[in-house]
Amino acid sequence: MAQVTVRVGGYSHPVACQDGQERHLTDMAAEVDKRIGALKAMGMQFGETRMLLLAALQLADETSDLASENAGLKAGGAVAPPPAPAASPPDVAPAQGVDPALVRRLHRVAEAIEAIAATLEAP
Repeated sequence: MAQVTVRVGGYSHPVACQDGQERHLTDMAAEVDKRIGALKAMGMQFGETRMLLLAALQLADETSDLASENAGLKAGGAVAPPPAPAASPPDVAPAQGVDPALVRRLHRVAEAIEAIAATLEAP
């Protein structure tokens, strides 16, 4: 088993992987790091755990969209368009060079996180 140290969000993390999968693992870590960088560029200032959670939820959201699209293609039917993005909150202006679609998607993910947190905090 190979051992790789990846750098995500400014922190180094040793991770084990199957021999020969080192490059794939570092590529995946680079994708997560890119998403954390985009979150930071939008002005989000959270701890490492929350940033990793937001990046993971964003990736899970995209995976879900792709799985739905793939299922539609396999079924031979038309692929349903993704849900219309919610408007960005008025107090959040995307940083220069940040994709507005990414801002809307992250806003939806953040709303989902807040709903989950509210459920967990309820008596």
